[in-house]
Amino acid sequence: MDFNDDKHLDVCQNIEAGLKREYERDPHLTDKLCILALDNAKIAAKQRFGYAKNESVTTASEVQGVINWCVTVALERVDKVNDLSLKEYVARLEKIKRSVQLHSSARDRSYHEFIKRYLP
Repeated sequence: MDFNDDKHLDVCQNIEAGLKREYERDPHLTDKLCILALDNAKIAAKQRFGYAKNESVTTASEVQGVINWCVTVALERVDKVNDLSLKEYVARLEKIKRSVQLHSSARDRSYHEFIKRYLP
């Protein structure tokens, strides 16, 4: 599934808007920390829906804004908008994580430079 064929593309854009805000709010948020946050957001979102009880979520303060944003989006969208399932939502987080990895380079915040061209 590529970005153009995704029936839940608006969810990806919603998540990325929050990532952009977190990058702008926290100058210490790096692409590596964003990847860590997205991995933990997958677990945290599952936990809010009663799954992944035996998995732990980091308490590192640097990534809490991203994790909290992703969980908030999940609570607003999963099973409520456009038939989005939790599994599909987690797949969108994984897709965005791969995008962060793809656009990361020698600079610590390359993904932010990439998404801010596309988001207001």
